Amino acid sequence: MALTPRDLVRAKGLGLTLVAGARGADRQVSWAHAIELADPTPYLSGGELVMTTGINIGQDDAAQFDYVARLSSAGITALAVDTGTTLTDIPAGIITAADQLDLPVLQVPASTPFIAITRVVIDALKGDELRSVQEVVDQQEVLARATLGGGIPGVVAALADGLPAGVVVVGVDGRVLAAAGAEHERVAALLTGPAAPIGDSRGHAARVFADGDAFVVVQSLRAAQALRGYLAVRTTAPLSIADRLLVAHTVSLVSIAIEKPARVVDAEQRLRSAVTRTVLAGGDVDDGVLRYFGFEPASDVVVLLLTGVGPVLAAERDAGRLLAGVGPYLLASDDQDIVVIVPAAHKRRVRGLCGQLAEQLDGLGAGLSGPSRLADVKVAVAQARIAATARVGSTFAEFAELGAYGVLLGGKTPAELGVLAGLLAPLIGQRGDLVEALTVFLERNGQVEAAAAALGIHRHTMRNRIQRIGQLLGDDLTSADTRAQLWIAIKAHRLLAARDVGQA
Repeated sequence: MALTPRDLVRAKGLGLTLVAGARGADRQVSWAHAIELADPTPYLSGGELVMTTGINIGQDDAAQFDYVARLSSAGITALAVDTGTTLTDIPAGIITAADQLDLPVLQVPASTPFIAITRVVIDALKGDELRSVQEVVDQQEVLARATLGGGIPGVVAALADGLPAGVVVVGVDGRVLAAAGAEHERVAALLTGPAAPIGDSRGHAARVFADGDAFVVVQSLRAAQALRGYLAVRTTAPLSIADRLLVAHTVSLVSIAIEKPARVVDAEQRLRSAVTRTVLAGGDVDDGVLRYFGFEPASDVVVLLLTGVGPVLAAERDAGRLLAGVGPYLLASDDQDIVVIVPAAHKRRVRGLCGQLAEQLDGLGAGLSGPSRLADVKVAVAQARIAATARVGSTFAEFAELGAYGVLLGGKTPAELGVLAGLLAPLIGQRGDLVEALTVFLERNGQVEAAAAALGIHRHTMRNRIQRIGQLLGDDLTSADTRAQLWIAIKAHRLLAARDVGQA
């Protein structure tokens, strides 16, 4: 905690009194300096507590005002005046000037030597430095744990939260490897655009450039002298010394992660796949292994099921590369599908991932489950499969958005849907659109006049169509059971038609 003039007044054993400039009494003291010159400003850098016995503070009010004004313009924090050597009281001119310029003036009693004040200031500064160092060490530990748990995306997110800042890592090919924090999309665009500042940074370990009112620091990522990429940090204020230490630590962690030997990466992927299969089979996985991959055993997860991925090994590689930018994940192939498990907190990022995967994998379908515990992951897989099957006209569907009929019919095969829709077969090809008439009739709860108005036909025409439908189906349309079966048949008929259009 920074030392202020108000703190010095409260310090035990000093006996200091604040006699003027109280509005500035909460400024920080950067140093304590005893000096007796009439113009000490050439020897001041700002933030000091200037201590004087009053030898050269001026003989009249005008000279004293000029003396205080010179100190104020130099940016000092406060003036301490001894009243036991040259002066017995602080002159009124000093007090008046200090009040006008909001420069705190402390009265020092004869019993307090300047060295005692200096020691209090130095002890406080040392305490601040120790706290700052400890905060940096603590944050470095956070960054290291984030790297172990979430790889490059994990440490990037941790740095973005710790500063705070927008943080982006790009490879030498300009591909964004990880991004997090405020305005990270803007930083990524700056680094990958045609006027990217990294293009002319060869040989430079770091560069700083302005982005509006913000500052962007770009650091080279090197391992064994080879350039592996760049880390960019965007902040609204210049980085402090502590901030720069954290950025440097992140550079080291990311460089090590990028340089991870291929055999280590391959072994890690095999372990990831084995852990995923064990989880899917309902087996026990050591909590430490789960935490290694960034999962808290008691936390909720969601399942993303990818269908129509083509050659599984290539699809796993592409999915794994993109998932590395999302955060912690587990992945394994399941027959011709790929099952991805991610922490539920990363659900929003997973939605964006599907679009990127669809660009690389033709015919891709994807379904996302609701949140569940790892112990109940089989239920989540079933939900994701239903969502992937029920999707209509898009690459991606989410189980929570399907509705009751989506859940009932989404997991059915085309053959099963055909059986359900077969109830409508007698109506297909008949004069007039009897399927549409039946649909509107059921939507209007069997109200003939309401259905006729919706179709724009006369009520007698509608009544005749309903009678004809009943005759063709051999069913009583006033029966609730019959209506329920026909409504399911209509939903199945629509889903079949939508899938046929999607596959065309």
